[in-house]
Formats: sequence, structure tokens, C-alpha cells
Amino acid sequence: MRFIHTADWHLGKLFGQRHMTEDQAYVLEELLALCRDVRPDALVIAGDVYDRAIPPPEAVELFNNILTRLAEQGVKVLFIAGNHDSAVRLHFGAQLLRASGIYPAGTVRADEAPVVLSDEFGPVYFSLIPYGDPPHVRAAFSVEEALSFDTALAVQIAAARAQIPPSARSVAVAHAFVIGGQVSESEHALSVGGSDQVSAENFSAYSYAALGHLHAPQRAGAENVRYSGSLLKYSFDEARQKKGAEFVELGAEGMASHMFYPLTPRHDVRIVSGLMDELMREDFDPLSHDDYICVELLDTDAVLAAHEKLRRIYPNLFTITRPNINVNRLSSTERSYERGKSDLHLFSDFFAEVTSDELTEAERRELVRVIDSLEQGARAE
Repeated sequence: MRFIHTADWHLGKLFGQRHMTEDQAYVLEELLALCRDVRPDALVIAGDVYDRAIPPPEAVELFNNILTRLAEQGVKVLFIAGNHDSAVRLHFGAQLLRASGIYPAGTVRADEAPVVLSDEFGPVYFSLIPYGDPPHVRAAFSVEEALSFDTALAVQIAAARAQIPPSARSVAVAHAFVIGGQVSESEHALSVGGSDQVSAENFSAYSYAALGHLHAPQRAGAENVRYSGSLLKYSFDEARQKKGAEFVELGAEGMASHMFYPLTPRHDVRIVSGLMDELMREDFDPLSHDDYICVELLDTDAVLAAHEKLRRIYPNLFTITRPNINVNRLSSTERSYERGKSDLHLFSDFFAEVTSDELTEAERRELVRVIDSLEQGARAE
């Protein structure tokens, strides 16, 4: 049995003031090409298909297009809801979709049957375990006692295992935070204080566990319990991560082998460090200047019109950090500007996020222009 394990597509994601739909469409074309090359039996998406409960129309259209083309290739698609998804919306049309080889699992259900796919060695049972917080699991399984995230997952897995023959090959598809995992800024915490973490032992009975939620590709307590990571970099603390998909093979005895296939984005997400004089040299940075950039400006003193100068070099400049800034050597106006600059960018990110469904692309560009004008005015004062 050969399948591709992916997760955390976050279709409809807004990164800074930029909608990532075109970037996501670009990398999904690579994923489709990978499917044509390796000819998997199935593609797994371990949650967070969308970035929000009500995704923008272009994100839904993109997902529809990808599902249609995978079905035309004869690739089965199995996906579950993550904590970003609307479980009910993602589950819509599940019975109809199964006739085309598309298997959604959005809502938490006590009677969710495994998806059974077969190869030359017999059946493989896929347990689709959508994200469920403890209250939803208690309600779905009629559990009276209080549950933690760990015990709630254990309840879901116990019900799933009860439908799988003991000696059969099996795969768990789940969206959870396994203890010890490497986190990223773009992941939303499932709860406060670490109570959202679960034990990798929950998946010990499975031949392979395809996990979602953590954006860095990594093992989770065992070699066959893995996060594929997100398809793209969605924050600057992910800049050094490799993004892609896991290609998994199950043999006759159920032992899983896996290989990570990197995917190349349309725009990389990078942090560029240097002094202003160095950054302005054409030969300083040999990589693409069209990437999504955070500049770590190492000058200790104020730099006049840093954003305007750096945008000439990096048209997709997102932000500037100043780790070495010597605040004591700045004038009161410069100190005020250095503090207020980040506040303006936070405001623009928030405004673009909460109004993204109402604004046209031209209006969003105008919003960015207004924020830049405010910064220039603060600098002039």
C-alpha cells in the first residue's frame, strides 16, 4: 500500500497582508505532479484543510479543483477536519463523495467506520479521527466523566480499533499535539497551559500514524508516528523548515517505510540579516529577491527610510526587526517611531484579516498604501 501523507494546507490563509491562494495553487500543482510520478493508492490530508471555519470562495474552489483532478488520476483522497476547519462544513456531501473515492471525516462520530483499501497483500484499515476537543468527544461518545485531550483521543481510538481485526494493517489519520513536538508561531494553540498535548502511545497499535497540526515535519515518539508538516511556510519562525509530503509504503507485515519529498514554493519565506549598507549591495543576497522577506537589520542606530529603501531590493518585504537597536542613542521622535512602527503593522494585519472577505484586492492594496503613508508621516515628524 502506497500513500502520500500531507496535512495543514490552510487554504485561504492570509500571511501578513497577502492571500496565499496563488502560492497554494502553485505548490498543489507540484503535489499533483508527485502523485503522477509515484502513483500512490491514496492521498491523506491530516486536518486543517482550510485556515478558517468559513473559508473564502477562492479557497473552496481551489480544493474542489484539486479533489476533482486527484479523482481523475484514480487517487483515493482521505481527509479529516482539523482545529481550523468547520467540522460540519467539511463533512458536507461525505456519502456522495465516497462514490468518487473521496473520503471526508469532519464531525466526531462514535460509529465512524474505517476506510478499507486493498492491495496485493489484502486490506488496509484507515481510521479517520477528526479533531475533537473533550466536550465534543464526551457528547459524541456519551461519556459522563470529564476528559482531557489525551483521554478524549484515547476514547476515539478505542472505538476505531474495535472495528479493525487485531492482525490487520492499519493507519491512523489524526489532528493532535503529541507531547514533545516542535511548534511554530502559525499554529493555533488547542488549549491553554499545555493541557492539549497527547501521548504518542495512543497510536501504538497502528502500522503508521499520519498526523497533522504541527507545521514542522517530524517524528512523534516513534518512527512510524509522524507529522508531514504544512505544505507551505506560514510564519517566519518556519523559515528554516523543509516543506513537502511523506511518501509511505506498507509491506505485507504492516511495517511502514517513508520518504520525505520536498515541494518548492512559488515564493520562499526567508529571514535576511545584515547591516543596511550590506543589504543595499546587489551581490549581498544571491537568492530570489521576490521571496517573502523579514529583514533582520543589524544597525545599532536609526536608519532613515529603511522600509522604502529595502522595498526597492525586496518587493515582498513583510517586516523589519531591529535586534541591535540602541534606543538610548535615538531622539525622542525616533524612539516613538521605532515603537509605533510595529504597532502600525500589527494594526494593518488585523484590519486586513477581519475584513478580508469584504475587501477587493484593489482595496487591500490601498489599505497597505495608507499604512505606509502613516509610517512615512511618523518618520517625517
